[in-house]
Amino acid sequence: MDAAAKTVHTTQANVVWDQYQKVINDTDTEKGKVYFRRDGGETLMAVDFAEPDKKYVVYAAGKVQVYQPKIDQVNEYSAGKNRADLESFLALGFGGSGHELLKSYDVKYLGSETVNGIEAPKLELVPKSTRLRNNIARIILWIDPGRGIPIQQQLFEPSGDYRLARYSDIQINQKLPDNVFKLKTTGKTKFVTPQG
Repeated sequence: MDAAAKTVHTTQANVVWDQYQKVINDTDTEKGKVYFRRDGGETLMAVDFAEPDKKYVVYAAGKVQVYQPKIDQVNEYSAGKNRADLESFLALGFGGSGHELLKSYDVKYLGSETVNGIEAPKLELVPKSTRLRNNIARIILWIDPGRGIPIQQQLFEPSGDYRLARYSDIQINQKLPDNVFKLKTTGKTKFVTPQG
């Protein structure tokens, strides 16, 4: 991961994202493409979900924007004082080094597991920060040992809910068009900043 952190500047991949809600014992699945770029000191991330409904998520300049074309609305969230935590989370494995992980997380090796035909080392990360642990109980990363990047990530919330992201067709250091990090809204799009 340390070697990959020095050489990985952009990543794009297909993603299948399962969101499990423990209270109702239900899983929603979204599919799309994910893009990541480290540009100098700036971290950019975008997800273009195609199924079941179109949805775009963009992180740039300390702000997360979620655009739902069906209702033509963008929800905007400022990372504010949590920007460093958010960016370190977004960079988990995609350009983040193993040494950076050790600063923010207690890391435990859980053996290896085959994912998409790859024998992947499995790491458990527990946030050192109490503030972060209030939102993220632990994270499991499955790392492609040949490239030093995750091929699967699972994030557990204290409630027992979790998000599982599975990556395929991972392309590293390909030129990404700038517009993947910009929302494609209409002239009538409503912008909302939820409170809380």
